[in-house]
Amino acid sequence: MTEIRFPLPDVGEGLTEAEIVQWRVAPGDRIALDQVFVEIETAKSLVELPSAYEGVVSELLVEEGNTVDVGTPILVIQTDAASGMNTATTPPAATPATQAASDAASMVADTVASIAPDEGGAVLVGHGSSGPANSRRRRHPSPGGAHEHLAAPAPAPAPAPAPVVAPTASAPRPAGSAVAAPDTARRAAPERVDDGMPVIAKPPIRKLAKDLGVDLSRVTPTGPIGDVTRDDVIREASQASVFRNIQTPEVPSDRETRIPVKGVRKAIAQTMVQSAYSAPHVSVFVDVDATRTMEFVKRLKASPDFAGVKVSPLLIMAKAMIWAVRRNPSVNAQWTDDEIIIKHYVNLGVAAATPRGLIVPNVKEAQAMSMVELATALEQLTLTARDGKTQPAEMQAGTITITNIGVFGMDTGTPILNTDEVAIVALGTIKQKPWVVDGEVRPRYVTTIGASFDHRVVDGDVASRFLADVAAIIEEPALLLE
Repeated sequence: MTEIRFPLPDVGEGLTEAEIVQWRVAPGDRIALDQVFVEIETAKSLVELPSAYEGVVSELLVEEGNTVDVGTPILVIQTDAASGMNTATTPPAATPATQAASDAASMVADTVASIAPDEGGAVLVGHGSSGPANSRRRRHPSPGGAHEHLAAPAPAPAPAPAPVVAPTASAPRPAGSAVAAPDTARRAAPERVDDGMPVIAKPPIRKLAKDLGVDLSRVTPTGPIGDVTRDDVIREASQASVFRNIQTPEVPSDRETRIPVKGVRKAIAQTMVQSAYSAPHVSVFVDVDATRTMEFVKRLKASPDFAGVKVSPLLIMAKAMIWAVRRNPSVNAQWTDDEIIIKHYVNLGVAAATPRGLIVPNVKEAQAMSMVELATALEQLTLTARDGKTQPAEMQAGTITITNIGVFGMDTGTPILNTDEVAIVALGTIKQKPWVVDGEVRPRYVTTIGASFDHRVVDGDVASRFLADVAAIIEEPALLLE
Protein backbone atom coordinates (compact mmCIF):
# COMPACT_ATOMS: atom_id res chain seq x y z
CA MET A 1 0.00 0.00 0.00
CA THR A 2 1.18 3.51 -0.82
CA GLU A 3 0.06 6.64 1.01
CA ILE A 4 -0.91 9.50 -1.31
CA ARG A 5 -1.26 13.00 0.12
CA PHE A 6 -3.44 14.80 -2.45
CA PRO A 7 -2.67 18.56 -2.61
CA LEU A 8 -5.15 21.26 -3.52
CA PRO A 9 -4.45 21.84 -7.24
CA ASP A 10 -4.43 25.09 -9.15
CA VAL A 11 -7.69 24.68 -11.07
CA GLY A 12 -6.68 27.34 -13.55
CA GLU A 13 -5.91 31.01 -14.13
CA GLY A 14 -3.32 31.26 -11.35
CA LEU A 15 -5.71 31.10 -8.38
CA THR A 16 -3.85 30.87 -5.09
CA GLU A 17 -6.45 29.56 -2.61
CA ALA A 18 -9.83 27.90 -2.34
CA GLU A 19 -12.44 27.00 0.28
CA ILE A 20 -13.43 23.41 0.99
CA VAL A 21 -17.20 23.54 0.50
CA GLN A 22 -18.29 19.89 0.79
CA TRP A 23 -16.55 16.55 1.04
CA ARG A 24 -18.12 13.82 -1.08
CA VAL A 25 -16.20 11.06 0.73
CA ALA A 26 -15.43 10.08 4.33
CA PRO A 27 -12.54 8.20 5.97
CA GLY A 28 -12.89 4.51 5.15
CA ASP A 29 -14.64 5.07 1.81
CA ARG A 30 -13.17 3.53 -1.29
CA ILE A 31 -12.50 6.10 -3.99
CA ALA A 32 -12.45 5.39 -7.73
CA LEU A 33 -10.40 6.97 -10.47
CA ASP A 34 -12.04 10.21 -11.72
CA GLN A 35 -14.59 10.13 -8.89
CA VAL A 36 -15.54 13.60 -7.65
CA PHE A 37 -14.48 13.63 -4.01
CA VAL A 38 -14.77 17.30 -2.97
CA GLU A 39 -16.32 20.60 -3.98
CA ILE A 40 -14.14 23.71 -3.65
CA GLU A 41 -14.98 27.37 -4.09
CA THR A 42 -12.37 29.65 -5.59
CA ALA A 43 -12.60 33.40 -5.86
CA LYS A 44 -14.48 32.90 -9.12
CA SER A 45 -16.35 29.63 -9.28
CA LEU A 46 -17.49 26.39 -7.67
CA VAL A 47 -15.36 23.47 -8.84
CA GLU A 48 -15.66 19.68 -8.43
CA LEU A 49 -12.32 17.90 -8.05
CA PRO A 50 -11.99 14.34 -9.42
CA SER A 51 -9.55 11.87 -7.92
CA ALA A 52 -6.44 10.99 -9.88
CA TYR A 53 -6.02 7.82 -7.79
CA GLU A 54 -7.86 4.69 -6.70
CA GLY A 55 -7.77 3.51 -3.13
CA VAL A 56 -9.23 3.98 0.33
CA VAL A 57 -9.63 7.37 1.98
CA SER A 58 -7.70 7.30 5.24
CA GLU A 59 -7.94 10.94 6.33
CA LEU A 60 -9.53 14.27 5.43
CA LEU A 61 -6.93 16.92 6.26
CA VAL A 62 -9.10 20.04 5.94
CA GLU A 63 -12.53 20.69 7.44
CA GLU A 64 -15.42 22.02 5.41
CA GLY A 65 -15.56 25.81 5.41
CA ASN A 66 -11.80 26.28 5.72
CA THR A 67 -9.76 28.12 3.09
CA VAL A 68 -6.35 26.71 2.17
CA ASP A 69 -3.58 27.66 -0.24
CA VAL A 70 -2.94 25.83 -3.50
CA GLY A 71 -0.51 22.97 -2.87
CA THR A 72 -1.74 22.27 0.66
CA PRO A 73 -2.50 18.54 1.23
CA ILE A 74 -6.24 18.07 1.71
CA LEU A 75 -6.74 14.28 1.49
CA VAL A 76 -4.83 11.10 2.28
CA ILE A 77 -5.47 8.01 0.11
CA GLN A 78 -4.11 4.51 0.71
CA THR A 79 -3.60 2.89 -2.68
CA ASP A 80 -1.77 -0.01 -4.29
CA ALA A 81 1.28 1.19 -6.19
CA ALA A 82 -0.08 -0.28 -9.43
CA SER A 83 -3.59 1.10 -9.11
CA GLY A 84 -2.94 4.82 -9.07
CA MET A 85 -2.27 7.06 -11.99
CA ASN A 86 1.04 8.06 -10.47
CA THR A 87 3.21 6.15 -8.01
CA ALA A 88 4.82 9.28 -6.60
CA THR A 89 3.92 10.00 -3.03
CA THR A 90 2.88 13.55 -3.80
CA PRO A 91 1.05 14.36 -7.04
CA PRO A 92 1.82 17.64 -8.80
CA ALA A 93 -0.33 20.64 -7.94
CA ALA A 94 -1.64 20.93 -11.47
CA THR A 95 -0.92 18.61 -14.42
CA PRO A 96 -2.54 17.93 -17.79
CA ALA A 97 -3.62 14.55 -16.42
CA THR A 98 -5.40 16.21 -13.49
CA GLN A 99 -7.14 18.62 -15.82
CA ALA A 100 -8.10 15.78 -18.18
CA ALA A 101 -9.55 13.85 -15.26
CA SER A 102 -11.60 16.89 -14.26
CA ASP A 103 -12.89 17.31 -17.81
CA ALA A 104 -13.73 13.60 -18.03
CA ALA A 105 -15.62 13.71 -14.75
CA SER A 106 -17.66 16.70 -15.91
CA MET A 107 -18.44 14.98 -19.23
CA VAL A 108 -19.56 11.80 -17.47
CA ALA A 109 -21.71 13.85 -15.12
CA ASP A 110 -23.45 15.59 -18.01
CA THR A 111 -23.96 12.25 -19.78
CA VAL A 112 -25.53 10.65 -16.72
CA ALA A 113 -27.74 13.71 -16.23
CA SER A 114 -29.16 13.37 -19.74
CA ILE A 115 -29.80 9.61 -20.00
CA ALA A 116 -33.44 8.66 -20.23
CA PRO A 117 -34.83 5.73 -18.19
CA ASP A 118 -35.70 3.75 -21.30
CA GLU A 119 -32.01 3.87 -22.30
CA GLY A 120 -31.05 1.98 -19.19
CA GLY A 121 -29.34 4.99 -17.59
CA ALA A 122 -29.55 6.34 -14.08
CA VAL A 123 -32.49 8.52 -13.10
CA LEU A 124 -31.49 11.67 -11.27
CA VAL A 125 -32.94 12.01 -7.79
CA GLY A 126 -32.68 14.55 -5.01
CA HIS A 127 -30.79 13.25 -2.03
CA GLY A 128 -31.63 15.92 0.50
CA SER A 129 -28.23 17.40 1.26
CA SER A 130 -28.03 21.16 1.23
CA GLY A 131 -25.26 23.43 0.02
CA PRO A 132 -24.23 25.89 -2.66
CA ALA A 133 -25.71 25.78 -6.11
CA ASN A 134 -24.39 22.79 -7.99
CA SER A 135 -26.87 21.62 -10.58
CA ARG A 136 -25.91 20.14 -13.91
CA ARG A 137 -24.39 22.37 -16.55
CA ARG A 138 -26.52 21.28 -19.47
CA ARG A 139 -30.00 22.81 -19.39
CA HIS A 140 -32.69 22.53 -22.04
CA PRO A 141 -33.91 25.85 -23.42
CA SER A 142 -37.30 26.61 -21.93
CA PRO A 143 -39.93 29.27 -22.52
CA GLY A 144 -39.28 30.86 -19.14
CA GLY A 145 -36.74 33.42 -17.98
CA ALA A 146 -33.53 31.98 -19.37
CA HIS A 147 -31.86 35.38 -19.10
CA GLU A 148 -33.17 36.18 -15.63
CA HIS A 149 -29.94 35.98 -13.75
CA LEU A 150 -31.17 35.39 -10.20
CA ALA A 151 -31.81 31.74 -9.60
CA ALA A 152 -34.44 30.07 -7.48
CA PRO A 153 -33.44 28.90 -3.97
CA ALA A 154 -29.95 27.41 -3.90
CA PRO A 155 -30.20 23.80 -5.15
CA ALA A 156 -28.69 20.75 -3.56
CA PRO A 157 -25.42 19.28 -4.85
CA ALA A 158 -25.84 16.66 -7.55
CA PRO A 159 -24.70 13.10 -6.86
CA ALA A 160 -21.24 12.06 -8.04
CA PRO A 161 -21.59 10.07 -11.26
CA ALA A 162 -18.60 7.75 -10.98
CA PRO A 163 -19.37 4.27 -9.62
CA VAL A 164 -17.73 3.36 -6.35
CA VAL A 165 -17.62 0.40 -4.00
CA ALA A 166 -19.99 0.63 -1.05
CA PRO A 167 -18.27 1.43 2.26
CA THR A 168 -18.11 -1.17 4.98
CA ALA A 169 -20.46 -1.05 7.91
CA SER A 170 -17.68 0.19 10.18
CA ALA A 171 -16.89 3.18 7.99
CA PRO A 172 -19.09 6.12 9.02
CA ARG A 173 -20.44 8.40 6.32
CA PRO A 174 -21.24 12.06 6.90
CA ALA A 175 -24.79 13.21 6.35
CA GLY A 176 -25.46 14.27 2.77
CA SER A 177 -22.57 12.30 1.29
CA ALA A 178 -23.11 11.73 -2.40
CA VAL A 179 -21.07 8.53 -2.57
CA ALA A 180 -23.27 5.45 -2.76
CA ALA A 181 -23.09 1.91 -3.97
CA PRO A 182 -25.13 1.04 -7.06
CA ASP A 183 -27.76 -0.81 -5.03
CA THR A 184 -28.11 2.22 -2.75
CA ALA A 185 -28.70 4.42 -5.79
CA ARG A 186 -31.42 2.04 -6.95
CA ARG A 187 -33.12 2.21 -3.58
CA ALA A 188 -33.12 6.00 -3.90
CA ALA A 189 -35.10 5.89 -7.17
CA PRO A 190 -37.58 8.73 -7.66
CA GLU A 191 -41.22 8.41 -6.84
CA ARG A 192 -43.38 7.00 -9.59
CA VAL A 193 -46.57 8.39 -11.03
CA ASP A 194 -49.75 6.43 -11.37
CA ASP A 195 -48.73 4.89 -14.72
CA GLY A 196 -45.61 3.40 -13.15
CA MET A 197 -43.16 5.67 -14.97
CA PRO A 198 -40.59 7.60 -12.91
CA VAL A 199 -40.57 11.37 -12.67
CA ILE A 200 -37.37 12.60 -14.29
CA ALA A 201 -36.12 15.80 -12.64
CA LYS A 202 -32.73 17.08 -11.63
CA PRO A 203 -32.01 17.66 -7.92
CA PRO A 204 -32.34 21.48 -8.14
CA ILE A 205 -35.74 21.11 -9.80
CA ARG A 206 -36.87 18.70 -7.09
CA LYS A 207 -35.76 21.16 -4.43
CA LEU A 208 -37.63 23.99 -6.15
CA ALA A 209 -40.75 21.81 -6.37
CA LYS A 210 -40.47 21.02 -2.67
CA ASP A 211 -40.08 24.71 -1.78
CA LEU A 212 -43.11 25.62 -3.88
CA GLY A 213 -45.19 22.70 -2.63
CA VAL A 214 -45.52 21.18 -6.10
CA ASP A 215 -46.25 17.46 -6.58
CA LEU A 216 -43.93 16.46 -9.41
CA SER A 217 -46.19 13.59 -10.43
CA ARG A 218 -48.79 16.18 -11.44
CA VAL A 219 -46.40 18.26 -13.57
CA THR A 220 -46.40 17.91 -17.35
CA PRO A 221 -42.73 17.68 -18.39
CA THR A 222 -41.38 19.58 -21.41
CA GLY A 223 -37.68 18.64 -21.20
CA PRO A 224 -35.81 16.94 -24.07
CA ILE A 225 -35.97 13.49 -22.47
CA GLY A 226 -39.34 13.93 -20.81
CA ASP A 227 -37.78 15.59 -17.76
CA VAL A 228 -39.41 18.29 -15.64
CA THR A 229 -37.87 21.74 -16.10
CA ARG A 230 -37.80 24.74 -13.79
CA ASP A 231 -40.48 26.50 -15.84
CA ASP A 232 -42.72 23.42 -15.65
CA VAL A 233 -42.57 23.61 -11.85
CA ILE A 234 -43.17 27.35 -11.77
CA ARG A 235 -46.16 27.11 -14.08
CA GLU A 236 -47.64 24.36 -11.91
CA ALA A 237 -47.19 26.56 -8.85
CA SER A 238 -48.79 29.52 -10.68
CA GLN A 239 -45.77 31.67 -9.91
CA ALA A 240 -45.26 34.80 -12.00
CA SER A 241 -41.46 34.60 -11.95
CA VAL A 242 -38.52 32.97 -10.22
CA PHE A 243 -37.81 36.29 -8.48
CA ARG A 244 -40.96 36.23 -6.36
CA ASN A 245 -40.26 35.27 -2.77
CA ILE A 246 -41.63 31.89 -1.77
CA GLN A 247 -42.58 33.18 1.67
CA THR A 248 -41.66 35.92 4.10
CA PRO A 249 -39.17 34.45 6.59
CA GLU A 250 -39.52 34.81 10.32
CA VAL A 251 -37.35 37.39 12.10
CA PRO A 252 -34.21 35.55 13.28
CA SER A 253 -33.80 35.11 17.02
CA ASP A 254 -30.21 36.31 16.82
CA ARG A 255 -29.74 40.08 16.77
CA GLU A 256 -26.98 39.91 14.18
CA THR A 257 -25.77 37.65 11.41
CA ARG A 258 -22.07 37.69 10.56
CA ILE A 259 -21.03 36.45 7.12
CA PRO A 260 -17.31 35.82 6.48
CA VAL A 261 -15.95 37.78 3.54
CA LYS A 262 -14.39 35.15 1.31
CA GLY A 263 -14.66 33.42 -2.05
CA VAL A 264 -16.77 35.19 -4.67
CA ARG A 265 -17.93 37.92 -2.28
CA LYS A 266 -14.34 38.84 -1.43
CA ALA A 267 -13.39 38.91 -5.11
CA ILE A 268 -16.41 41.12 -5.92
CA ALA A 269 -15.47 43.59 -3.18
CA GLN A 270 -11.86 43.85 -4.32
CA THR A 271 -12.84 44.29 -7.97
CA MET A 272 -15.49 46.94 -7.27
CA VAL A 273 -13.19 48.98 -5.03
CA GLN A 274 -10.37 48.78 -7.54
CA SER A 275 -12.65 49.87 -10.39
CA ALA A 276 -14.48 52.62 -8.49
CA TYR A 277 -11.33 54.27 -7.14
CA SER A 278 -9.00 53.82 -10.11
CA ALA A 279 -11.23 54.71 -13.08
CA PRO A 280 -13.04 58.08 -13.19
CA HIS A 281 -16.60 57.05 -14.02
CA VAL A 282 -19.00 59.12 -16.09
CA SER A 283 -22.58 57.97 -16.79
CA VAL A 284 -25.13 58.87 -19.45
CA PHE A 285 -28.75 57.81 -19.97
CA VAL A 286 -31.35 57.73 -22.74
CA ASP A 287 -35.03 56.76 -22.96
CA VAL A 288 -35.83 54.54 -25.95
CA ASP A 289 -38.98 53.42 -27.73
CA ALA A 290 -38.38 49.65 -27.84
CA THR A 291 -41.68 48.72 -29.51
CA ARG A 292 -40.04 47.53 -32.73
CA THR A 293 -37.52 45.49 -30.71
CA MET A 294 -40.38 43.71 -28.93
CA GLU A 295 -42.06 43.03 -32.28
CA PHE A 296 -38.75 41.75 -33.69
CA VAL A 297 -38.28 39.43 -30.73
CA LYS A 298 -41.78 38.07 -31.27
CA ARG A 299 -41.02 37.33 -34.94
CA LEU A 300 -37.72 35.64 -34.08
CA LYS A 301 -39.47 33.38 -31.58
CA ALA A 302 -41.84 32.25 -34.32
CA SER A 303 -39.02 31.64 -36.80
CA PRO A 304 -38.01 28.01 -37.49
CA ASP A 305 -34.36 29.13 -37.43
CA PHE A 306 -34.72 29.94 -33.71
CA ALA A 307 -36.65 26.81 -32.74
CA GLY A 308 -35.47 25.67 -29.32
CA VAL A 309 -33.39 28.82 -28.79
CA LYS A 310 -34.17 31.39 -26.12
CA VAL A 311 -34.85 34.80 -27.66
CA SER A 312 -35.23 37.94 -25.53
CA PRO A 313 -34.58 41.69 -25.78
CA LEU A 314 -31.14 40.98 -24.30
CA LEU A 315 -30.18 39.36 -27.62
CA ILE A 316 -31.08 42.53 -29.57
CA MET A 317 -29.26 44.63 -26.97
CA ALA A 318 -26.13 42.50 -27.38
CA LYS A 319 -26.28 42.88 -31.16
CA ALA A 320 -26.82 46.62 -30.74
CA MET A 321 -23.71 46.93 -28.59
CA ILE A 322 -21.58 44.97 -31.06
CA TRP A 323 -22.84 47.21 -33.89
CA ALA A 324 -22.18 50.38 -31.87
CA VAL A 325 -18.68 49.18 -30.92
CA ARG A 326 -17.80 48.84 -34.60
CA ARG A 327 -18.83 52.49 -35.09
CA ASN A 328 -17.13 53.69 -31.88
CA PRO A 329 -14.14 51.37 -31.30
CA SER A 330 -12.62 53.39 -28.46
CA VAL A 331 -15.31 52.17 -26.04
CA ASN A 332 -14.01 48.61 -26.53
CA ALA A 333 -10.62 49.27 -25.02
CA GLN A 334 -8.33 48.90 -22.03
CA TRP A 335 -6.42 51.58 -20.14
CA THR A 336 -2.87 51.07 -18.97
CA ASP A 337 -0.51 53.68 -17.54
CA ASP A 338 1.49 53.65 -20.76
CA GLU A 339 -1.08 53.14 -23.50
CA ILE A 340 -4.69 52.67 -24.52
CA ILE A 341 -5.32 49.25 -26.08
CA ILE A 342 -8.26 49.24 -28.50
CA LYS A 343 -9.64 45.74 -29.04
CA HIS A 344 -10.88 44.87 -32.52
CA TYR A 345 -12.83 41.90 -31.21
CA VAL A 346 -15.72 41.78 -28.74
CA ASN A 347 -15.69 39.47 -25.74
CA LEU A 348 -19.13 40.51 -24.52
CA GLY A 349 -19.54 40.24 -20.75
CA VAL A 350 -22.98 39.68 -19.21
CA ALA A 351 -23.31 40.51 -15.51
CA ALA A 352 -25.16 37.65 -13.82
CA ALA A 353 -26.57 37.67 -10.29
CA THR A 354 -26.26 34.12 -8.96
CA PRO A 355 -26.84 32.53 -5.54
CA ARG A 356 -23.06 32.81 -5.03
CA GLY A 357 -22.87 36.50 -5.94
CA LEU A 358 -22.31 38.68 -8.99
CA ILE A 359 -20.14 37.24 -11.75
CA VAL A 360 -19.40 38.49 -15.28
CA PRO A 361 -18.74 35.67 -17.76
CA ASN A 362 -18.30 36.71 -21.35
CA VAL A 363 -19.10 35.45 -24.83
CA LYS A 364 -15.81 35.13 -26.68
CA GLU A 365 -15.57 36.60 -30.21
CA ALA A 366 -19.19 37.76 -30.13
CA GLN A 367 -18.62 40.03 -33.14
CA ALA A 368 -18.17 36.98 -35.38
CA MET A 369 -21.43 35.27 -34.34
CA SER A 370 -24.71 35.11 -36.19
CA MET A 371 -27.92 36.03 -34.38
CA VAL A 372 -28.70 32.35 -33.69
CA GLU A 373 -25.16 31.63 -32.48
CA LEU A 374 -25.20 34.65 -30.19
CA ALA A 375 -28.61 33.71 -28.76
CA THR A 376 -27.37 30.19 -28.02
CA ALA A 377 -24.16 31.47 -26.44
CA LEU A 378 -26.02 33.95 -24.23
CA GLU A 379 -28.43 31.29 -23.05
CA GLN A 380 -25.67 28.83 -22.22
CA LEU A 381 -23.69 31.54 -20.44
CA THR A 382 -26.69 32.50 -18.33
CA LEU A 383 -27.70 28.96 -17.39
CA THR A 384 -24.13 27.97 -16.57
CA ALA A 385 -23.74 31.01 -14.32
CA ARG A 386 -27.05 30.37 -12.59
CA ASP A 387 -26.01 26.77 -11.95
CA GLY A 388 -22.71 27.87 -10.39
CA LYS A 389 -20.67 26.11 -13.07
CA THR A 390 -18.93 29.10 -14.67
CA GLN A 391 -15.19 28.45 -14.92
CA PRO A 392 -12.49 31.11 -14.30
CA ALA A 393 -11.45 31.24 -17.97
CA GLU A 394 -15.02 32.16 -18.94
CA MET A 395 -14.80 35.33 -16.82
CA GLN A 396 -11.49 36.63 -18.13
CA ALA A 397 -10.47 38.73 -21.13
CA GLY A 398 -13.79 40.58 -21.41
CA THR A 399 -13.78 43.77 -23.47
CA ILE A 400 -17.18 45.39 -22.75
CA THR A 401 -20.10 44.45 -20.48
CA ILE A 402 -23.89 44.57 -20.41
CA THR A 403 -25.92 44.33 -17.19
CA ASN A 404 -29.60 43.50 -17.59
CA ILE A 405 -31.14 45.14 -14.52
CA GLY A 406 -34.50 45.19 -16.27
CA VAL A 407 -35.15 41.60 -15.19
CA PHE A 408 -35.38 42.92 -11.62
CA GLY A 409 -37.93 45.58 -12.61
CA MET A 410 -35.38 48.42 -12.43
CA ASP A 411 -35.61 51.33 -14.86
CA THR A 412 -31.91 52.25 -14.91
CA GLY A 413 -28.75 52.47 -12.85
CA THR A 414 -25.13 53.63 -12.78
CA PRO A 415 -23.11 50.43 -13.17
CA ILE A 416 -19.46 50.18 -12.12
CA LEU A 417 -16.98 49.23 -14.81
CA ASN A 418 -15.67 45.71 -14.98
CA THR A 419 -11.92 45.38 -14.45
CA ASP A 420 -9.77 46.30 -17.48
CA GLU A 421 -12.78 47.61 -19.43
CA VAL A 422 -13.80 51.19 -20.22
CA ALA A 423 -17.56 50.80 -20.88
CA ILE A 424 -20.56 49.04 -19.39
CA VAL A 425 -24.20 49.35 -20.47
CA ALA A 426 -27.29 48.81 -18.29
CA LEU A 427 -30.55 47.71 -19.91
CA GLY A 428 -33.60 48.75 -17.88
CA THR A 429 -37.02 47.15 -17.76
CA ILE A 430 -39.15 47.38 -20.91
CA LYS A 431 -42.75 48.33 -20.18
CA GLN A 432 -45.62 50.21 -21.77
CA LYS A 433 -45.65 53.96 -21.22
CA PRO A 434 -47.27 56.97 -22.87
CA TRP A 435 -45.05 58.06 -25.79
CA VAL A 436 -45.49 60.81 -28.35
CA VAL A 437 -45.61 59.41 -31.92
CA ASP A 438 -46.33 61.79 -34.82
CA GLY A 439 -47.76 64.35 -32.45
CA GLU A 440 -50.05 61.86 -30.70
CA VAL A 441 -49.68 60.18 -27.31
CA ARG A 442 -49.70 56.41 -27.76
CA PRO A 443 -48.86 53.42 -25.57
CA ARG A 444 -45.41 52.17 -26.53
CA TYR A 445 -42.85 49.80 -25.05
CA VAL A 446 -40.24 52.07 -23.50
CA THR A 447 -36.94 51.38 -21.76
CA THR A 448 -34.09 53.42 -20.31
CA ILE A 449 -30.52 52.58 -21.26
CA GLY A 450 -27.70 53.75 -19.00
CA ALA A 451 -23.98 53.46 -19.52
CA SER A 452 -20.81 54.19 -17.54
CA PHE A 453 -17.44 54.94 -19.10
CA ASP A 454 -13.82 55.40 -18.05
CA HIS A 455 -13.34 59.13 -18.67
CA ARG A 456 -9.60 58.61 -19.16
CA VAL A 457 -10.38 56.85 -22.43
CA VAL A 458 -13.91 57.79 -23.46
CA ASP A 459 -14.78 61.46 -23.87
CA GLY A 460 -18.31 62.78 -23.57
CA ASP A 461 -18.91 63.00 -27.31
CA VAL A 462 -17.81 59.39 -27.90
CA ALA A 463 -19.91 58.18 -24.96
CA SER A 464 -22.95 60.00 -26.31
CA ARG A 465 -22.49 58.74 -29.88
CA PHE A 466 -22.03 55.17 -28.67
CA LEU A 467 -25.16 55.20 -26.53
CA ALA A 468 -27.12 56.91 -29.31
CA ASP A 469 -26.08 54.10 -31.68
CA VAL A 470 -27.21 51.45 -29.19
CA ALA A 471 -30.54 53.28 -28.79
CA ALA A 472 -30.95 53.50 -32.57
CA ILE A 473 -30.86 49.70 -32.89
CA ILE A 474 -33.32 49.23 -30.04
CA GLU A 475 -35.66 51.69 -31.75
CA GLU A 476 -35.17 50.13 -35.20
CA PRO A 477 -33.54 46.63 -35.29
CA ALA A 478 -33.65 46.70 -39.11
CA LEU A 479 -30.50 48.86 -38.97
CA LEU A 480 -28.60 45.65 -38.16
CA LEU A 481 -29.09 44.65 -41.79
CA GLU A 482 -26.88 47.40 -43.10
